[in-house]
Amino acid sequence: MKTVIMDQSAMERALTRISHEILEKNKGTKDLVLIGIQRRGVPLARMIAENIQKIENVSLPVGVLDITFYRDDLSLVSEHPVVKGTEISFSLQDKKIVLVDDVIYTGRTIRAAIEAIFDMGRPQMIQLAIMIDRGHRELPFRPDFVGKNVPTSKSEVIHVFVPEFDGDFKVLIDQA
Repeated sequence: MKTVIMDQSAMERALTRISHEILEKNKGTKDLVLIGIQRRGVPLARMIAENIQKIENVSLPVGVLDITFYRDDLSLVSEHPVVKGTEISFSLQDKKIVLVDDVIYTGRTIRAAIEAIFDMGRPQMIQLAIMIDRGHRELPFRPDFVGKNVPTSKSEVIHVFVPEFDGDFKVLIDQA
């Protein structure tokens, strides 16, 4: 049975709060960049950037990170993985990076993303903004900014819907 755990209003409020928390933790926007992890982290990063633009009147650089070739389970995922592409047109050197993704589960996606970032430069700091933290970490990563903590069983699945891909803006929980 699919259950809505965040509707559009709740997601928008969470992104607004995360935007303010990012600004507060970083004492403004100096050296700050956002990088969305393909796929659903990208529109979420853009929404945070729009919020920060409204709050601070500063346009932050937003990058797109594809971690496909950094996954430790690449051979298990597909014989022919689909690469969506990385688009980072700015230097990461000495930047405060906020990685943005939809769900954190085991932490393996974040490990892959950090590895990819370090292949592109040496940032001053990497922070993590997540819409849903569902627990069950296998690696020692903890998000800095969380939309909602949703304790789950391993048999449950979280679905984050964003308008760009799904035509809707909500979070569902379902049985696997």
